[in-house]
Amino acid sequence: MKPAAPASRRATRHTARVSLRAYIAGMPIQRPLPLLLAWLVVATATWCLPSGARAQSKVVPASCPPLLQHRFDRLQDEAPQDLCQFAGKVVLVVNTASYCGFTGQYEGLEKLFARYEKRGLVVLGFPSNDFGQQEPGTAKDIADLCFNTYAVRFPMFSKTVVSGPGRNALYEGLYKATGVAPGWNFHKYLIDRSGAVAANFASPIEPTSAAVVDAVERALRK
Repeated sequence: MKPAAPASRRATRHTARVSLRAYIAGMPIQRPLPLLLAWLVVATATWCLPSGARAQSKVVPASCPPLLQHRFDRLQDEAPQDLCQFAGKVVLVVNTASYCGFTGQYEGLEKLFARYEKRGLVVLGFPSNDFGQQEPGTAKDIADLCFNTYAVRFPMFSKTVVSGPGRNALYEGLYKATGVAPGWNFHKYLIDRSGAVAANFASPIEPTSAAVVDAVERALRK
């Protein structure tokens, strides 16, 4: 005996059959047959496509490069964020810390973001306690510093690991692409619109330095 279709699929087919009957019942003689055939092709394709495939196509679109095919929780509310939303942009990835000699670079990062946001730059901040216990606080502590002290508007994510064998998936990809891991807080990786790493900058290099600005402008022009 052929197994019964899942309830959700039976309901979808029933709805389609009802819609088709209503279409035919109200169809004038002159209505072109190709329109009906096109409707049947679309409906059949929808029934045949597995629900898992439909969901996957929403999460990882074909245009999203592998380096961005990851999800991380947003800092302020832990809402999951798909990095594929930044596909096609120039992305500056920075590991941050609240009690570091380079913490003042938040100001430069925000200035860089404000200057080039409309042209397609986004800065992504990843707080990390990997270096010298300089990010020991909670998500609320980090958010207070970022948003209230430095008026950060660019996306910030929950505290994570960016160095060593426990590094998160994005930083693993960045390491594989460059052979360079962050040596301290505020290391910067620049990803171009195609999803390739265009440059990376050590912690002492300021976000508004000529080296970073030139690299960002080159990536934006491509």
